[in-house]
Amino acid sequence: MSEVLVVVDHVDGAIRKPTFELLTLARRLGEPSAVFFGSSDKGGEAAQKLGQLGAEKVYVVDDTEIKGYLVAPKAEALAQLVEKTSPAAVLFVSGYEGKEVAARLAIKTGSGIITDAVDVEEGGVVTQSAFAGNYTVKGKVTKGVPLITVKPNSAPVEEVGAAGTVEEFAATISDAAKKAQIVAQQPRKASGRPELTEAAIVVSGGRGTGGNFEPVEGLADALGAAVGASRAAVDSGWMPHTFQVGQTGKVVSPQLYVANGISGAIQHRAGMQTSKTIVAVNKDEEAPIFELVDFGVVGDLHSVLPAATEEINKRKG
Repeated sequence: MSEVLVVVDHVDGAIRKPTFELLTLARRLGEPSAVFFGSSDKGGEAAQKLGQLGAEKVYVVDDTEIKGYLVAPKAEALAQLVEKTSPAAVLFVSGYEGKEVAARLAIKTGSGIITDAVDVEEGGVVTQSAFAGNYTVKGKVTKGVPLITVKPNSAPVEEVGAAGTVEEFAATISDAAKKAQIVAQQPRKASGRPELTEAAIVVSGGRGTGGNFEPVEGLADALGAAVGASRAAVDSGWMPHTFQVGQTGKVVSPQLYVANGISGAIQHRAGMQTSKTIVAVNKDEEAPIFELVDFGVVGDLHSVLPAATEEINKRKG
């Protein structure tokens, strides 16, 4: 059975959940092998967890010549690994970097690429949400090695206890790949909440909050959820743009999306309507968001959310 390469998404060795989802999908296509960009010691530590979740092998690519530059060196290293292993497919987390690296790898290897997949089936058939989630389409790469970027929360995480053996891979990075250098980085302050695009639950607020996001954040913390915002809330200066869900913000696809005081304009729908379950709280019973939801509450979010938060915390305690 051919290998399926899974590019590990991690921060300083801490592996993000979407990588584990990719390992689940990879088992449908062949034998999962993880590709870890980082130091040998961090790669060895990561291999144990990656093995528990399905990686038969972990390729550790020394990032000494890679981490100071933008995506080109990673694509070059992956091209060399693809040439060596001839994998059945290469899977990436569908984020800004993942899609950029995958696109460059497609050019280097003469391969087809599918982005923003929400499912991968045996035989390499890929499901995508198209036109802001209004249509579901299926496709398959027919040229070269299939390169697929997958949205977070597209598959369950399954522990299988594979071998997770480590193999160091030495890539040769050309000077041409080092033309875009990272000169400064601004670390984000840790909020204690999950990353918006990766969260299994997202609680968002809009114009109906009146700028008071405390009820939204309270419910999010009770559920262990990420906090999002509509464009109206961001344009009003109530929340930073990094929290915006929508066509000009972030696209999320959680198991549960709770929209509070959000009318449901098409701009916002484009960023969240592929969520598995959608709940809305809005005072306006004619709000367009109610056309989309699985469950709706007509009421003032400033009363509904604190009551829901209190009940959730009571049941947790």
